[in-house]
Amino acid sequence: MQPAIDASVYIVDDDASVREALAWLLRSRRLSSQAFDSAEAFLQMVERAQLPPRPACLLLDVRMPGMSGLALFERLVERELHQAMPVIFLTGHADVPTAVSAVKRGAFDFCEKPFSDNALVDRVEQALARSTVVVQGQRSREQLRQRLGELTERERAVMDLVVEGLPNKRIADQLDISVRTVEVHRARVFDKMEVKSAVELANLLRDV
Repeated sequence: MQPAIDASVYIVDDDASVREALAWLLRSRRLSSQAFDSAEAFLQMVERAQLPPRPACLLLDVRMPGMSGLALFERLVERELHQAMPVIFLTGHADVPTAVSAVKRGAFDFCEKPFSDNALVDRVEQALARSTVVVQGQRSREQLRQRLGELTERERAVMDLVVEGLPNKRIADQLDISVRTVEVHRARVFDKMEVKSAVELANLLRDV
């Protein structure tokens, strides 16, 4: 799966030459990027923008003055951002054990310096492809929650019993309403939830 056209790559490295080289490399593969010279600067941006609004990945140096790359990664894990914004650590040989440990905790991968340009960009594209799937899933769940919020209390009650597999007559008995009223509410639920059957509705609600 190819990454979304509007995907972004964030670069966090205190070395200006590394940031510039990575930005150039990504441009050569038609990938947009945004660079930060510290973990603190990136974290401030994340808190302001409430990332990730779109598919993205993070190229993160392990060792930096101030907050380390590993500390930043832990903050992202706390915010549950590391799945929608996969993290690829950039590490020197001495930091490989640390990077491996981070991968076990959910980082996407690590690339040891000096790294192969093609191999790195290939992993970036794979990270963006994963991010695309995760972000689209988040958007779908948010849309589903919005549709659920549009249901009336009675429609929600009917929906819950429909999902349990109850026929209209039993739903009517349980809610002390007519079968015709159940049919009307059922039709409205299907319309608002954009489904055509009880099975489709039940499958949809598994993603909530």
